[in-house]
Amino acid sequence: MPAPTSQQDEAALAAATAHYLHGETMESIAHRLRVSRSTVSRLLRYARDRGLVEIRIRSPRDAPQAAARALRARYGIAVHTAAVRQEASDVEQLDLVAATGADVLAAHIGSHQTVGVAWGSTIAAVSRQLVSTPTTGTRFVQLNGSGNTRTTGLGYASEILRRFGRAFTAQVQQFPVPAFFDDPATKTALWRERSMRRILDAQTEMDAVVFSVGASGSPVPSHVYAGGYLEPDDLAELEREQVVGDVATVFYRADGSSADIALNARATGPDLALLARVPRRICIVAGASKLASVRGALAAGLVTDLVIDAPSAHALAEAAS
Repeated sequence: MPAPTSQQDEAALAAATAHYLHGETMESIAHRLRVSRSTVSRLLRYARDRGLVEIRIRSPRDAPQAAARALRARYGIAVHTAAVRQEASDVEQLDLVAATGADVLAAHIGSHQTVGVAWGSTIAAVSRQLVSTPTTGTRFVQLNGSGNTRTTGLGYASEILRRFGRAFTAQVQQFPVPAFFDDPATKTALWRERSMRRILDAQTEMDAVVFSVGASGSPVPSHVYAGGYLEPDDLAELEREQVVGDVATVFYRADGSSADIALNARATGPDLALLARVPRRICIVAGASKLASVRGALAAGLVTDLVIDAPSAHALAEAAS
C-alpha cells in the first residue's frame, strides 16, 4: 500500500482496514468514527480507487487454468485439464479424462501423419470416446507388443487400434510380438527381420505419439500390471531399480532415467530417447496415484501435451512449485 498522503487517505485506510481485514460492518465503523454510513461507503470506494485496497476474486473455476499455467511455465508443455470433481469416483474420473483426451486428439491429429499408440487401460478408454475426424494418408502404429504367457493380447491391442483407425479413417499397423521377450537375444534377432523392420522404421517416422503412464498402485490398474505381463521376479526387480512408471512397457525412474533397467532389454516398446524426439507427445492420465509416474515422464522429456484431471493437475503444480 502507498504511504498515506492526506487526511482523507488516513480515514480511508482506517475504514478499509477495519472493514476488509477485521470484518467490521460499515454501521459499526460509522458509529466509531462518528460519521454517516454513506461516508464510510465513500471512504471504502476512495480506498479502492487510490489503490489502498485491492480486491481479488478467486473462483474455483479458475484453479485448473492456474494449474495449467504453472505447469506450462515449469515444464514448457501444453496442459489440458478435465473438469473432474474432487469427490468423483475413479471410473468417472477416467471417463472424463478420456473424453478430454479424445477432444485433444481430434484437434491435433490430421492428414498425412504417422501416430504411435501405446495400449493400456487409459488409452482403451480414450479409444471408446473418439469422435469421427476423417483424415487422408494417416496411419496409426502400435508402439509395443501385447502378448504374454497367458494370451497373445492381439484382440485387446487390435481393438484399440481399430477404434483409432475408424475414427480418423486411417490405416493401422499392428505389432504382433509379446510385450516382453524371455531373452534379450531373441528380441535382437527378431528386430533384424524385414517384417519387424517395417514397424520399427514406421516408429522412427512418427509425427505424434499417444500414451498414458503405467503405475502399479493405481485404483484403475495399469494393464501391464493387471494383465499378467509381469512375474513376481519382474516386480521385485522394478522395486529394486526404484522404477516409478512406464511408457509402452519401457520403465523409468523418478529422475526420468531408464538405463540399466534389465527388463527394458526384453521390452518391445521403443527406446525412450526415440519417443523424446517425436514432435508431439500426448500423455493422457487420470488420478493422483499416477503423479509420480507423470513426474518421471516429464523428467525424461516425454511429454509435450498433458491431458489430466483438474485435481491431479493442481497437485502436480503444487509439487512443481
